[in-house]
Amino acid sequence: MNKVAQIKITLANIRPPIWRRVLIDVTSTLADLHEIIQYTMGWEGYHLHAFDVAGMRYDPDPKAAAELLGYWQEKPQDEHDCTIEQLLRCGTGAFTYEYDFGDDWVHKIKIEKVLDPVPGQRYPTCIKGKRACPPEDCGGPWGYASMLETLQGPDSQEKKELCDWLDADDFDPEYFDLEESNKGLEFIQPGAVDARLPVDF
Repeated sequence: MNKVAQIKITLANIRPPIWRRVLIDVTSTLADLHEIIQYTMGWEGYHLHAFDVAGMRYDPDPKAAAELLGYWQEKPQDEHDCTIEQLLRCGTGAFTYEYDFGDDWVHKIKIEKVLDPVPGQRYPTCIKGKRACPPEDCGGPWGYASMLETLQGPDSQEKKELCDWLDADDFDPEYFDLEESNKGLEFIQPGAVDARLPVDF
């Protein structure tokens, strides 16, 4: 059996931190990791994304990214071709993942350690986490902070409209459900993930 990497995913620019800790097969690609992040954090996967590894951009569609983002000095690489094992061999223990280039959700990724697999345990799996994922399209870290301030404030028309938009009377930023975070991971096979097609920014 392959080795297992313990990885911590932390959403940047949010306090208190929002994070997940996952165990994944080292043969998993960055494309696999994208899916793992989406499921465990609670995103819906319909925005663009990219990884930045030591200044090199890894994208689900490098050709389209090169045409769209001509200001990048280096040609984008294919996230399907880069595995966690390769990163470890190069001495890479930390990198970033950005989701939704409009809201700019930057995730700090840290490979904490490499473990022997546990017989009978399926990978990937989320083993721990803290706090709820922000809703899609809420305006990034600063929009999210403003949203929480409104929700925790007195009743107002703005608060009512926000609750209607969330389709909920309450939103608990401290909520985290490990079982819910693991839903969908059972369908991920290392190296076999096709990135979800984004529809907008």
